[in-house]
Amino acid sequence: MKLGFIGGGNMAFAIAGGVLASSLCSEKEIFVSDPNPEALKKFKKLGISVKDNNRGALQGDFIILAVKPFILPFVLTELKEKYASEIKDKVFITIAAGVEIAVIKETLGFDAKVIRVMPNTPAMALCGMSVIATEHTPASDEEFAKVLEIFNAIGETELLPESLLNSVIAVTSSSPAYVFMMLEAMADAAVRDGIARNAAYRLAAQSVMGAAKLMLETGKHPGELKDMVCSPRGTTIEAVKRLEEFGFRSAIMSAMQACTEKAESM
Repeated sequence: MKLGFIGGGNMAFAIAGGVLASSLCSEKEIFVSDPNPEALKKFKKLGISVKDNNRGALQGDFIILAVKPFILPFVLTELKEKYASEIKDKVFITIAAGVEIAVIKETLGFDAKVIRVMPNTPAMALCGMSVIATEHTPASDEEFAKVLEIFNAIGETELLPESLLNSVIAVTSSSPAYVFMMLEAMADAAVRDGIARNAAYRLAAQSVMGAAKLMLETGKHPGELKDMVCSPRGTTIEAVKRLEEFGFRSAIMSAMQACTEKAESM
């Protein structure tokens, strides 16, 4: 499988690293284009072919559109105007938030093979959660299966209709930011109580990771797991009470709603 990246940001680097680690591609089968030479340095260190123009990425059979949503229209227009004869049989994988498959096809000017995916930044640790839109016509089932392999190389995958992908952004793509904010606050509180900063970060991060793993492995409802920690007249129930007083759950739900509304307006 030959894989091209238009855009050399962190997510592109994470995906490239994942497919290399899983032996889906060799470094000679990955091609990256980005006008920023600094962005390309980390790929060059892996022996990956890099170019400062998008034709370089078109050596791939699968082209990952790894650019920001506001840049994507310019990239698609360039592909249509300069490389129309070279892109007819490519499978395009878009990871741009809020941009529908139909819009990409319309901008390219033909019924392109477009598969929409929403990954998240834990992919950089090969522990990502990627949601893939089930719609993939006219891409074949075999091509769709290859896309699944690519994103399974950087973590877990879930299949959902494209109509739900804007809502998914709040749950997966943006949620690491909420968790990082909570981890920072937990560490700050620990430092206030006398725990060294490095230890505080490690304690908080491992606890959150462990809680998530426990939920996934047991299949228990999060409320049930929360109750297991809350002993009568104990310390945890006092903390939970205070979180409820400050609208902890309501704040998260409100933030996620704002995230979804932003995705829908893009």
